[in-house]
Amino acid sequence: MLPLESTGRRIGVVGLDSSHGMAFSKLINQAESNAYHGYKVIAAYPYGSTAILGNSEKIKTFTREASAFGLRICTSLEELLSQVDCVLLETTDGRMHYQQAEAVFKAGKPVFIDKPLGANFEQVKSLYKLADHYGIRFFSASALRYIAAIEQLNRDAKGAATRIIGAETFSPCTTQPAHDDLYWYGIHGVEMLYAVMGTGCKAVRAVHTGGTDLATGLWEGGRIGTFRGTRTGVNAFGGIVFTEKANVILGDFDGYEKLVSHIIRFFETGVLPVAEKETKEIYAFMSAFQLSKTTADWVPLEKV
Repeated sequence: MLPLESTGRRIGVVGLDSSHGMAFSKLINQAESNAYHGYKVIAAYPYGSTAILGNSEKIKTFTREASAFGLRICTSLEELLSQVDCVLLETTDGRMHYQQAEAVFKAGKPVFIDKPLGANFEQVKSLYKLADHYGIRFFSASALRYIAAIEQLNRDAKGAATRIIGAETFSPCTTQPAHDDLYWYGIHGVEMLYAVMGTGCKAVRAVHTGGTDLATGLWEGGRIGTFRGTRTGVNAFGGIVFTEKANVILGDFDGYEKLVSHIIRFFETGVLPVAEKETKEIYAFMSAFQLSKTTADWVPLEKV
């Protein structure tokens, strides 16, 4: 079992109902001693939503795995918060995030909140208002925004070597009835889109079939970005970015290491790796898609 002696470097996991909690824990704890500034995951609170189909079994499985890995299994969120300095909030059910995050905010712990932040945009806005009330800033992002091709594109753009004029991304897009459609899994591909296009989307139009969702966004300056969410065919992530000089292919998922590095840096410095404005707009984009499904028309983001 890991010791508690180090101050400011103890991480706790909330929610063992997805693979992320253990995947992040293993990356951090099995890395070389200086890779993550001495941070270690030392405890976990398993719950987590049992309202989502299959989650009860996942919680049992990942709790056994966490215990075997040496993490302390806490019986309450309060017990966990008394033992750690930072939190990975990994509960998959966005409807639980407000209540769980409030306990973390009250305790003054830096926190990474995994997707989705809520089940709909009203819940996302409420979570941000809650953070403002407690004077807290939290980090939330998909690992897909940090794939190598996107990071290289962003480096080139900052160096004025290229200008991005449009993009198309795709990802799996399974849905969960209690959440807006793209929130549950399509968010990964939408975040890829925003990682290259940036903020400034004005309106979204949806095309929806049983097997595919297509969200077309109109950005400032006439730029167009699209996300294709798939429920049939190949289960993969990727896309293409159109620049003034070349069309760049985006590769598939390449691991959690870069996301975890950004999480630890956020814990260490308090500086958000992704601007709050961008994260909010990602959720507004997905909710505009949801509304466009019913209107079959363009939905301005400001309407959301």
